[in-house]
Amino acid sequence: MTRQEADTAEVVEPPVTECADRQGSASDDLIELLFFAYRDFVGDPDRILAEYGFGRAHHRVLHFVDRYPGLTIAELLDILRITKQSLNRVLKDLIEQGYIEQKTGTSDRRQRLLFCSRAGADLAADLTRVQVRRVARALADPVEAGEALPSGASTSAHSFLLSMIEPDERAAVRRLMARRTKGAA
Repeated sequence: MTRQEADTAEVVEPPVTECADRQGSASDDLIELLFFAYRDFVGDPDRILAEYGFGRAHHRVLHFVDRYPGLTIAELLDILRITKQSLNRVLKDLIEQGYIEQKTGTSDRRQRLLFCSRAGADLAADLTRVQVRRVARALADPVEAGEALPSGASTSAHSFLLSMIEPDERAAVRRLMARRTKGAA
């Protein structure tokens, strides 16, 4: 399915019975675990970025420019789905501080092609390294289904997402999720 087809595809909602039935469902647990896993997945690079005075938008730009040297502004806008104004603010920071270089297009001189400098590539690699480490750890040592998954959850997706969460935070996440499922009972 192309991105355009996905954007226009009809979303089929499951039939709604009672709110209580839906609150404790396995799909609700997956969504909740995804929020927590994402929090920790981006939290690692957030700490590094803060040392540079950068945020997540800077990370996203560095990530894609590093992986696709020569990316145009238009392509980056399409990937990130942000406004030109937002992108320009972030690019200004990254260019002024020497992490991104901008070159004029060869076939179309109006185009601005983006490249990471050596410092930008190094920073992008550091940010990727901490995220790869978290994913590899979650894949290598998944939480056992009976050990720590929310009640009723037994899929490998649940296990993977819970494994993405900081180990010392998992008990708090389990307690929070248990409150929701108890309240639905």
